[in-house]
Amino acid sequence: MTVKKHSTNAIDLKALVAEDCDWMKSLIKAAVQEVLEAEMTELLGAGPHERHEGRQGYRAGYDERGLVTRIGKLELRVPRDRHGQFQTALFERYQRSEKAFVAALAEMYVQGVSTRKVKAITEELCGHSFSASSISVLNKGLDEALTAFAERRLEEPYPYLILDARYEKVREEGVIRSQAVLIAIGIHEGGRREVLGVDLAPRESQSSWKDFLVRLKDRGLHGVEFVVSDDHAGLKKALTEVLTDAAWQRCYVHFLRNALDYLPRKADDDCLQELPGCTTGGISRRPNAIWRRG
Repeated sequence: MTVKKHSTNAIDLKALVAEDCDWMKSLIKAAVQEVLEAEMTELLGAGPHERHEGRQGYRAGYDERGLVTRIGKLELRVPRDRHGQFQTALFERYQRSEKAFVAALAEMYVQGVSTRKVKAITEELCGHSFSASSISVLNKGLDEALTAFAERRLEEPYPYLILDARYEKVREEGVIRSQAVLIAIGIHEGGRREVLGVDLAPRESQSSWKDFLVRLKDRGLHGVEFVVSDDHAGLKKALTEVLTDAAWQRCYVHFLRNALDYLPRKADDDCLQELPGCTTGGISRRPNAIWRRG
């Protein structure tokens, strides 16, 4: 299943995912380790424990090597071969590719792993292309790592919860359909935001929101005291059923955007200047332009 972007982000999910340093560090380490293993497989013509006549050599353990990243030092295991032929440009190329690499990993979480994305980041990191079979192995490894993040246990309390939905074009079994992307962002007591869940639904409804919230609770969501969302009736009913103790408030930015729908466009600036706590630079009529302020 492929999600196709078609408009400006409502919530900058990629930026929020990239801000989660603990998880991003573990994902970067897993991804880079997978790339190193793929490079060795390409050199030898065979994967670990794979036996066939066409292989060009054998593995001979690992060397430990550190990679300094913007979120800390990664301790990696660099594979060796018996004849000392294996070399990688990954460590030298990583520094100038890091920003694009992190953005690509975050995008994979939001939109799914694809052969095109994996091929692009591996070529950027290593300076050469990989075979289709190696890309397939990398795809699987990254997909498993991203799935583990999406289904991780939510151990800490999240007093504040932001809920929102946007519609995206989704390709399923060769057919492109419009589906709702449900988004939950938790805020720790210290103010740090974290993407808790992203899920697809045929449409935004009471049942889809209820199922989404139940899955979050099953993963450990607790301690929610205050929820902010738009005025969607189904969402509010789902909240009363699942998060019974949480107070709810309508998102102020949604409210302002809805108010503009009743005015001619030429009156937008004058109206916004009259509303408390509002500046004209952060509000737009576009459905996916919310959450730009604050």
